[in-house]
Amino acid sequence: MSLADAIKQEAHALGFDAVGIARVDALPATLSSRLTDWLGRGYHGAMQWMEKTPARRADPRDVLPGCRSLIALGMNYYTGHQADERPGHGRIARYAWGQDYHAVLRDRLEQLEARITALAPEAATRLYVDTGPVMEKAWAQQAGLGWIGKHSNLVSTRYGSWLVLGEVLTTLDLDADEPATDLCGTCTLCLKACPTGAITEPYLVDARRCISYLTIELHKPGDEIPSDLASKLGNRIFGCDDCLDICPYNVHATPTDEPAFQPTPGTLAPRLERLATMKKDEFSTTFRLSPISRSKHAGFLRNIRLAIKNTSVRTT
Repeated sequence: MSLADAIKQEAHALGFDAVGIARVDALPATLSSRLTDWLGRGYHGAMQWMEKTPARRADPRDVLPGCRSLIALGMNYYTGHQADERPGHGRIARYAWGQDYHAVLRDRLEQLEARITALAPEAATRLYVDTGPVMEKAWAQQAGLGWIGKHSNLVSTRYGSWLVLGEVLTTLDLDADEPATDLCGTCTLCLKACPTGAITEPYLVDARRCISYLTIELHKPGDEIPSDLASKLGNRIFGCDDCLDICPYNVHATPTDEPAFQPTPGTLAPRLERLATMKKDEFSTTFRLSPISRSKHAGFLRNIRLAIKNTSVRTT
């Protein structure tokens, strides 16, 4: 068994569903240019950290000196449940129905890192889950996990749109996998499904109009959602799955058995009137292990107020 295969075997044993390896050199221009184009249009909005050293994000060798391979890993978070859309309920994005995937993946990645060290003590490694200076979707495509769809998220022929990603950078020279091929074809369902028109053209999302950005990243006290967009949030109180739900590659999505991603009654069927009275300490306790904590108490309550307003207008 090759070292690459041994690492993949260890990754699967730790619960990763998708594993691939990319050889680290320059990203194809079509992938690396997307970030600079996106930033140049100001589509990152208030996410100012994205402006820092964009060239570094495209080259892991600037992050880990001597990096030769990137191990891309994904976990399936699709549970097969359906959100409760009865009147009076809010909608939370699927990835936030269970525990925070950052913590779940980081724990597994740290274990994998230790196993890589046991297999190859000479190797240097560095791991990231979403927050590091790595273009994780682009590198996941290079590692064969899937391709970046027109909604700018990764799409897998096996897992559809429902993979959360992490990566391990290493100085090991590992056998690489074939990059994934873009299979979107002429399909534009995700562009048509976006409630706010945030997908301005294929593969390009204006975060300033994206419901995920509006309900999660705009969380500082006083941050308000523009009225023309607020009315389009509907009952969404944390994130949005519309462009993911519509993707044809989700038809055969297989539910995960991972306990950490299973929904709770409060995330599958959140009652708006109940959440509207939630105090700050209760919010912190309730969502301590949840991605929802990112929206902060003030941002979450603002989202709930808008959902109540939107749904009351819809039913009158």
